[in-house]
Amino acid sequence: MAIPTSEPITGREENVNPTTPHGALAEFYCAFNARDLELMSKNWLNTNDASMDNPLGGIRRGRDEIAQVYRRIFSGKGSVNVEYFDYTIHQFGETFLAVGRERGAYSDGSTTLELKIRTSRWFCFVDGRFRQLHHHGSIEDAGLLAKYQAAVH
Repeated sequence: MAIPTSEPITGREENVNPTTPHGALAEFYCAFNARDLELMSKNWLNTNDASMDNPLGGIRRGRDEIAQVYRRIFSGKGSVNVEYFDYTIHQFGETFLAVGRERGAYSDGSTTLELKIRTSRWFCFVDGRFRQLHHHGSIEDAGLLAKYQAAVH
């Protein structure tokens, strides 16, 4: 049984190397927290098989639909900053699954929400680096979920 890692991945790590699981995760959080669509594009596998199920986008299939969700989040009036913690990495050949939690905040000047999200990410090694194939995120607290969705939409 894997023991959860206590040190969070923030996206502010130095020397991010997407040829490693930790590096691929750090690259994602760097792209997300910096609102960097170009870096986000590099992190995701360029295929219609990519999928995402998260609190803001629902179920999205294909890289174009996934990119639309990030565009909406990044261009919104508020900002979201999260880090990944309490996670385990399960590597199987040229794929890995990361299972953990995100914590962070959404703020738009008038509303601030403390975020707590259960999160899993599945990556595949393609073209010399790990690329994300699937993401699932869930907010357990129904009230927080409704407030977050209302603030971002």
